[in-house]
Amino acid sequence: MRQLHRAPLSCAALALALLVIIFGCAPRVPKVPSGPPALPAPVLEAPGYQPLPSSEAASLSLGLTPSAQGLSSWRELAPGLRRSLAYVSSRPAEATAVDRPGLRLTWADLRATLEDLLRLLPELDRDPAVLAREFAWFQLAPETLLSGYYEPWLKASLTPAPGYPVPLYGPPDDLQVVDLGRFHPKWQGQQLTYRLVNGRVEPYHDRAAIDGRGALNGRGLEIAWTRDPVDVFFLQIQGSGRLVLPDGRVKHVLYAGKNGREYVSLAKIMDQRGLLPREAASMPAIRSLLAERPDLRRELLDTNPSYVFFRLADDGPYGSAGQVLTPFVSAAVDRGVMPLGAVFALDTRLPVPTGGEERFRGLMLAQDTGGAIKQTRVDLFCGSDERGEFVAGQLKSQARVMVVVSKRVLGLGK
Repeated sequence: MRQLHRAPLSCAALALALLVIIFGCAPRVPKVPSGPPALPAPVLEAPGYQPLPSSEAASLSLGLTPSAQGLSSWRELAPGLRRSLAYVSSRPAEATAVDRPGLRLTWADLRATLEDLLRLLPELDRDPAVLAREFAWFQLAPETLLSGYYEPWLKASLTPAPGYPVPLYGPPDDLQVVDLGRFHPKWQGQQLTYRLVNGRVEPYHDRAAIDGRGALNGRGLEIAWTRDPVDVFFLQIQGSGRLVLPDGRVKHVLYAGKNGREYVSLAKIMDQRGLLPREAASMPAIRSLLAERPDLRRELLDTNPSYVFFRLADDGPYGSAGQVLTPFVSAAVDRGVMPLGAVFALDTRLPVPTGGEERFRGLMLAQDTGGAIKQTRVDLFCGSDERGEFVAGQLKSQARVMVVVSKRVLGLGK
């Protein structure tokens, strides 16, 4: 789903030389100890997994109900599982999918787990305990912060028109991305996003340059025009949305790339400046403050230099592995901690519009990633309706996350 634009060979060679200079002194990532934990198991400093006792897994499995996730039957989980299976099957079977303290799996192990769960789905409605009998549960540790995202709706025009002053941009043609892992193993999984200026590698334009100083003006990169810069700001955080056009048609707008700048939380900035306490910084509260202080709006938005580019589509939204996402089933994870395609049980509490919270237990699919989703944090896809917007805007809870693995994979099957 990401569009990569490459420099000509001569420029790329120069870029590589500069990259070596820039990153030659980068700090090494510490290795996680691989030895067995002492008993009782300590709290893990680095993300890892701890096996859940069978009795506890059995108790939790009985609390899983498809209706909590908007499903009438567990059979309705099958399309999402098949999409995850297609992605996992495309990976090298014997390559490592996850290698963390307490859990190491290959892509073949994940494939077998998904196949077994698909086979057993018809039994789950009458006997949810099958999840504990046929699968081992591994709890992610340390604690998990659960947040939410959704698919916002924006009024927009596909052509310039009065009342639609704010552009949405497609990926610029001078946006260059290089996989640093190709040059040295210590940079595995890292990318550099840049532009070439007179043959020199430079960071790509930040938000202030693009929205404040018109760095992309006049280049024909606009794919649509919208009404409100704050709406666009939150669309970029969510990663995808829907555009309602003047004639009533609806178009999906999907993630197509980013400028490579570090994501900075606006909630954190507002807290540091004494504008809004961090614990009160929900999406509605941030929107309200920006509306009340138009004199600060541009400056506050520009404190987040990260910028997302989009593309138009007729369907969506899609996760990082090219899968259509399912509300309250799909989730974004740090793929270095939990592989895309994994199945996990989620035990948490979700906010409700009438006030307070309600218990939520579900069977989830790791199908997406996000710039702010690091370590054990998980981001729940909440859909595109009013409930989804409310939950995503308010959700900031501690949660238990337990990856499920077929016992057959672990040699524990019958």
